[in-house]
Amino acid sequence: MSEQQGERLQKILANAGFGSRREIENWIREGRIEINGRKARLGDRAGPDDRLKLDGRVVQAGRLAPARRRVIIYNKPEGEVVTRSDPQGRPTVFSRLPRLKSGRWIAVGRLDINSAGLLLFTTDGELANRLMHPSQLIEREYAVRVLGEVDEGMLKSLTGGIELEDGPARFEDIVESGGSGANRWFHVVIMEGRNREVRRLWEAVGVRVNRLIRVRFGPILLGSRLFAGHWRELEPDELERLLKTAGMDGSRPRQRRGGARPKAGRARGNARRRRNC
Repeated sequence: MSEQQGERLQKILANAGFGSRREIENWIREGRIEINGRKARLGDRAGPDDRLKLDGRVVQAGRLAPARRRVIIYNKPEGEVVTRSDPQGRPTVFSRLPRLKSGRWIAVGRLDINSAGLLLFTTDGELANRLMHPSQLIEREYAVRVLGEVDEGMLKSLTGGIELEDGPARFEDIVESGGSGANRWFHVVIMEGRNREVRRLWEAVGVRVNRLIRVRFGPILLGSRLFAGHWRELEPDELERLLKTAGMDGSRPRQRRGGARPKAGRARGNARRRRNC
């Protein structure tokens, strides 16, 4: 097929629920995808007559139809990893999710093995890609218990900005939410999903995180009724708000203007509601 015809491979496979666009682009770089007998390249397009293989297996045409969009929220307990399989035999979040007749669950971001709380999974690769893309500036809120003394100077540094090894980072909002002595709870908001960003920010001011729970992703709240290790489908109004956040409801996606970020501000109300996390 002409390079100008058809749709890009990563879009076709993402819409069919094979993974997010970013994941599929990595698979192309790794040589895991073939088109018409050759290794696929970034920028390749495909149509109905092209033969695709993933990891040496033919991708049947029936599997390339856009997957029915589903989004679930999962309350991850500590001790589970966000991978489909683990060479060390540790429990994986995917073993807890409902089975699908077609497509597969795509994790919207990650939580490390020692973190808990809200994870979103979807069958829609385009939605997953938008929700994870840094340009969307989607708030992630965490309840954090820290060990160590925290003073006003530290809090100002954490919201003002700290240089980490992979670039500057900061909390958009930070609110004290209970605890006593050296163990205190805070609710913090970040706009990115960089690896261990919340823990590294606290470590940069000399404080150790001993519990970390994600309680909100954009407009979606974890709530108190979903027990650890359980999942539920998003309600229609929740899905509508999530699609709007991702710019997939017909509205224009949020764009950064002149480096400005949208105000967070909501951690304070959430902290009051979840003071006993």
